[in-house]
Amino acid sequence: MNLSAQDHQTFFTCDSDHLRPADAIMQKAWRERNPQARISAAHEALELEDCATAFILLAEEEATTIMEAERLFKQALKAGELCYRRSQQLQHHGTQYEAQHRRDTNVLVYTKRRLAMCSRKLGRTREAVKMMRDLMKEFPLLSMFNIHENLLESLLELQNYADVQAVLAKYDDISLPKSATICYTAALLKARAVSDKFSPEAASRRGLSTAEMNAVEAIHRAVEFNPHVPKYLLEMKSLILPPEHILKRGDSEAIAYAFFHLQHWKRVEGALNLLHCTWEGTFRMIPYPLEKGHLFYPYPICTETADRELLPTVFHEVSVYPKKELPFFILFTAGLCSFTAMLALLTHQFPELMGVFAKAFLSTLFAPLNFIMEKVESILPSSLWHQLTRI
Repeated sequence: MNLSAQDHQTFFTCDSDHLRPADAIMQKAWRERNPQARISAAHEALELEDCATAFILLAEEEATTIMEAERLFKQALKAGELCYRRSQQLQHHGTQYEAQHRRDTNVLVYTKRRLAMCSRKLGRTREAVKMMRDLMKEFPLLSMFNIHENLLESLLELQNYADVQAVLAKYDDISLPKSATICYTAALLKARAVSDKFSPEAASRRGLSTAEMNAVEAIHRAVEFNPHVPKYLLEMKSLILPPEHILKRGDSEAIAYAFFHLQHWKRVEGALNLLHCTWEGTFRMIPYPLEKGHLFYPYPICTETADRELLPTVFHEVSVYPKKELPFFILFTAGLCSFTAMLALLTHQFPELMGVFAKAFLSTLFAPLNFIMEKVESILPSSLWHQLTRI
């Protein structure tokens, strides 16, 4: 709730809200923790005027169907465009007007993105793609809404892989922030080129081809960024509904990605098989992932704590970064060598004392055996025992 309140106040409020009565009401509504009070405040704001943020709140929190939410978002868009045009003309008149224009821009972009997502959910995928493309063209600098990630998912649904590659070419850049959607989609496209003919046995005999090596490296890169995703894609761990907020490189992001993208991996023949055969190799490349990364910064140790706050830990076991485990034989050998070295050192320093300890240890060790022998001697006849000892 705190994260939502912070987001809402960042995107939908500004310092000049007190100048417009409806916006002043909505500023209090976004801070209200009681859902019913928030909805009531939104209706109160709409009685004064068509307020875009009030429509947004009702679409997000009161609408029970996607069609109903879409209807409210369309009303928000109409009101938001009017405010945006008005503030656009006044933005250079002072810092107050500039902040108001920035808020109106956020409201407009948010509304258009949500309308595109409604179209995607209602099966109008091509319409959703067009809306997202237009939005990214109109506001190219507003990457905080991650519209390109919604676009990638919609293009994958249409199986328009050439356009997916074009979007990745623009956003999968070393200078731009990464996400599980970008890294795993890039891996999926490279896997798609070789996965239908990939065989682990054949690859071990002849070695990996250049295309297969590129696909494996892309998978290793994606797993290094977020190591929790493969278990959900391979259905080794059960999925839950994605949380409202996600943490990049965390379990929450992995759940959200797998929830919406598992179908796209299943659609590419052999892609999940290639992932299954290669993803664990990432941890051999990065023996100490918490201290040193390979392609990205070291994995942040704080993600587990944040994910426990974001995810319902009552019925979901939060995934943590896989620890590199040493084989038992290596641990046993190391322990045996250390113990032998310690005994040798003590024997050299305290020979008499160690001799006493050795005699006491051996007598204690053989005490049960001596007790059993005495019992056997007492039970068996002396003649039979004599014959057995001679044999």
